[in-house]
Formats: sequence, structure tokens, C-alpha cells
Amino acid sequence: MKPYAKFKFLLYVAGEAPNSVLAVANLNALCREHLPGRHEIEVVDVFKEPKRALADHIFMTPILIRLAPAPVRRIVGTLSQEEKVLHALGLEPVAA
Repeated sequence: MKPYAKFKFLLYVAGEAPNSVLAVANLNALCREHLPGRHEIEVVDVFKEPKRALADHIFMTPILIRLAPAPVRRIVGTLSQEEKVLHALGLEPVAA
């Protein structure tokens, strides 16, 4: 993966459910810290777009889909375990 690749994320949430709100906040914080200026986030509420969720085979929320760079990866949950999320996304934590 290129070190400065542009990341594109799709985050499916269930309205204002606590886990969904937490996932949005955690993803935004992670991107600000680890991918400044090189990420795009689209948040999709399954209550507002149920047909899209079904078309994408979304049956639980929150779920994060990394669309780019390839390969596509999916992570279910609030994204609160930063090191595990970074690893799952193919990123290395920033050294302190």
C-alpha cells in the first residue's frame, strides 16, 4: 500500500444509537490523527437508507467498510480499540 494513499470509508450506523454515535466519533478521531487530509468518510443511516444497506449485505451496525485502498475490509463495532482498528485497516499506529 502506498504510504500516502487516499482512504475511502463507508460507515453504516443505526440512527443515533449509542454504539453508532460512538463509532462515528471514533472514526473521525482516528482519521484526524492517522490520516489527516487523506481520507473520505460517508456515513449511511440504515433507518434512512434500508435498501442500500440490504444491497450491501449490512445486517448489523455499526460496520465500517474500507473501500479504498484495496482490498476492501470490514470492521464491526464501535471502533474503540484503536490499535486493533488500525491493524485491521492495514495502518500502523503512530509511534509516540
